Amino acid sequence: MNNIKIKWHATIQEIPKIIWNNFLKGNSTPFYKWDWLNALERSKSVSTKYGWQPLFLSAWSENDLIACAPLYLKSHSYGEFIFDNAFVQLAQDMGLQYYPKLIGMSPLSPIEGYRFLFAEGVNDRDLTQILISEIDSFAKQNGILSCNFLYVDPKWMKVAESLNCAKWVNQQSLLTLNEEKSFSDFLQKFNSNQRRNIKRERESIKKCGVKVEALSGSQINVMNLKKMHYFYQLHCSRWGVWGSKYLTESFFTELRSTELKENIVLFDAKEEGIDKTIGMSLCVKNENMLWGRYWGAEKNIDNLHFEACYYSPIEWAIANKIKYFDPGAGGSHKKRRGFIAKPNASLHRWYNLPMDSLIREWLPRANKLMLDQINATNNEVPFKFEEPKLSNT
Repeated sequence: MNNIKIKWHATIQEIPKIIWNNFLKGNSTPFYKWDWLNALERSKSVSTKYGWQPLFLSAWSENDLIACAPLYLKSHSYGEFIFDNAFVQLAQDMGLQYYPKLIGMSPLSPIEGYRFLFAEGVNDRDLTQILISEIDSFAKQNGILSCNFLYVDPKWMKVAESLNCAKWVNQQSLLTLNEEKSFSDFLQKFNSNQRRNIKRERESIKKCGVKVEALSGSQINVMNLKKMHYFYQLHCSRWGVWGSKYLTESFFTELRSTELKENIVLFDAKEEGIDKTIGMSLCVKNENMLWGRYWGAEKNIDNLHFEACYYSPIEWAIANKIKYFDPGAGGSHKKRRGFIAKPNASLHRWYNLPMDSLIREWLPRANKLMLDQINATNNEVPFKFEEPKLSNT
């Protein structure tokens, strides 16, 4: 492709919102909407101060914007949920400076769907090659050791892999709904013992006088979102130094905008009688997927986490004909509540040849071990399911 100009941007605000969102095309993942990424910046949840420097890359043909790559320059590995401690240690052992590093993802959200964004009708592979070449040059000129595309969109992954990006397999949890009409229908796929356990857990919440109500769209107001931030902060603080308290109250209140509110569902846990919210979870949705993101509670009530974060969202997803539910990172307890382990992939480029060679030699064994671990995990679930597969394997 001729006469392509490349630009770097220190904020998404330098890229026109309407063009960015048009580039999303069929990828309606809310975490890559212009408004979502802008809310992270505006709220100061993502900034140089906190180790996330926005560094978006764009390609232009004359005066027309034809491609974008959402990137961040990072001075740590927090908020990625893919743990590269072994790479950090290897760099140290080799006398290399691991940070800063380039990251491609929606910050703080371990959500599959990262890719470069393109205008209609352009050659995606050629533009991917042009943008990656620019990233390579930028990294080498600035002493950056690696570029890492996390939670990659499976279709774009094929293109990027063909351009010598190394694939690293990790795992996520996923629930697939199959035209169930009710939560009772959902329970039928479990063995009898686990059906009783789930019913018992849900019943215990009712016995405590707690009711969970779903709020979405126009039902959500600023006070709801401020409460959600309060519970999010409360939950993070309980983990001490390990708490992932990344988001400011301002980010939560930014979600009230028309463009984002349509993607938000809150699950409000109240004590009946006094009508007081004692806990809350926040999920994000599009037309066929639900993502569990944040939660917290004032009271330590057995099974409230399962009700607010799994069972009520599953029930809501069934009622709204949503096919998939990604409950978020972590938690071995998910496998007993309808979620299977599923492979996902990240793609990497290292700019030190010896380090690159060592990791690429190690990756096939590591990837096989991860796939074996996923199979072993899924062999222990108390329900029937279809075997998950990693695209492009």
